[in-house]
Amino acid sequence: MTDATVSEAGHRLKPLSPAMLRELSVRSNLRGAAQSLGHYGMIALVGALIWMVSSRYGIVWALPLMVAQGYLTAFLFMAVHETAHKTAFRSRGLNLAVGYLSAFIIGLPYEYYCLFHWDHHRYTQDPEKDPELIVGVRPKSDTQLAIAYSGLLQVAGRLWLMLGHAATGKVVVPWIPGNKRSVIVREARTYGALYVLLLALSLWFSSALLLWVWIVPLLIGQLFLRPYLYAEHTGCDRTRSAFQNTRTTYTGTIVKWIAWNMPYHVEHHAYPSIPFHALPRLNGIVDGEIVYRGRGYIRTTRETWAWFRQHRSIG
Repeated sequence: MTDATVSEAGHRLKPLSPAMLRELSVRSNLRGAAQSLGHYGMIALVGALIWMVSSRYGIVWALPLMVAQGYLTAFLFMAVHETAHKTAFRSRGLNLAVGYLSAFIIGLPYEYYCLFHWDHHRYTQDPEKDPELIVGVRPKSDTQLAIAYSGLLQVAGRLWLMLGHAATGKVVVPWIPGNKRSVIVREARTYGALYVLLLALSLWFSSALLLWVWIVPLLIGQLFLRPYLYAEHTGCDRTRSAFQNTRTTYTGTIVKWIAWNMPYHVEHHAYPSIPFHALPRLNGIVDGEIVYRGRGYIRTTRETWAWFRQHRSIG
């Protein structure tokens, strides 16, 4: 994943100078810790409130809290993403620790995702090589489209793939090189064993704690995460230029915080070595070069939904 300095013919790119790139690319353990602890602190707080309210008044009264918990928990995907780039912290060890923990919570094996995401950056919007397009849902009806936007198929798909890796010991997807396949199998088996252990402990103690503060909220949270992820590239050009094949969505401060500033997605794809906390500054430099500009996630989701429907009918 290299930083962009050139663009395709016909699009003027304002590159960063080497000095500016070095300055913006400085990683910070402090900034990474503040973001991680803030995100996990909110999850712990809302989780405690869910358990307290459900214990005293019943689970129905805790449903609004579970929606909030779902949003926070599903968006730990952003912690996985940033640590996959090793830009969340200056320390490699901290990147790995937060990455592995966050990946385990959302059911997305960390080493597998790092390799998947590497090819996504190398081949963004290439229908033959971009893993996001290869595994992407191709809805043929509005019902299938609604299911795709729920995110449940994507979660089921990655869990099924992980189970396949663990059970068969084989990895055949093209974005995993041969010398990494044993790592992916070992990782899948470790995740599976830990999930079984947590299930066994829950049954042993007759506790529904993990169900109500983790599993159900995580599934609810896909309703927020999947439309967000579709906004990143859906309907953008299939070119090599990050300024044309990716969308930046302008949204509120809270959404940007929960998403680790990844709504600045053009900026991230153009300069992937720049950490999450510097993306607002980068936006101020390259904003005029951005082609696809989302105006909030409600409006952008309407646009991506319409794009899927249009291309379903003509393709």
